[in-house]
Amino acid sequence: MTREEFIEALDRRGYSYETKGDKIVVTNRYYVDLKSLTSLPPGVEFRNGGVVYLDSLETLPPGVEFKNTRNADKWYEFEYSGTIVLDSVKTLPPGMVFENEGSVYLKSLTSLPPGVQFRNRGGVHLKSLTSLPPGVQFRNKGFVVLNSVKTIPPDVQFENQPFEVFFGWFEGSGSFEGAGSFDSFKGNIKGIEPNRLLNKMISIGLFDRR
Repeated sequence: MTREEFIEALDRRGYSYETKGDKIVVTNRYYVDLKSLTSLPPGVEFRNGGVVYLDSLETLPPGVEFKNTRNADKWYEFEYSGTIVLDSVKTLPPGMVFENEGSVYLKSLTSLPPGVQFRNRGGVHLKSLTSLPPGVQFRNKGFVVLNSVKTIPPDVQFENQPFEVFFGWFEGSGSFEGAGSFDSFKGNIKGIEPNRLLNKMISIGLFDRR
């Protein structure tokens, strides 16, 4: 999609935006519904007040930024939660950083490139991901869903708070979309934070399920 075509799509829907050099900054006060778009031009930044719906997008071009916020007028409704819906995306550009104020839905993503960071204020849904590359950091403010992951490199870190990580091969009281929470792992040790135990287990190679 060209820059001009994207601006036309925003205009058709009445979404406000600003142009700053090569950047298009989406500033709509509420959610942005762009479910029909299959591509984006480089250099788009989302700073709207609510969800960004990009359900049909399969790839993200370089320079796309997500800094959409929760809308204080509608704090408890999903559409105003600062979430990003990218359920058809299969690849991400290296070094992608998520800094939105809600969750990130990447349910079709099967691999992560190096340098991806999750710093969003919500959950991270990666139910189709089968492996994690070295150096991935989860610093989001919510849960992480990894239904299909079978192996985790030693330097992957889970620093998400409140801490909840769901794996497809765990069973227990805490479950989500067919995955069990590490919090319900029978090997947890009283007095030791579950994230410290999980990161230690990863560092000594106990998470290779192949």
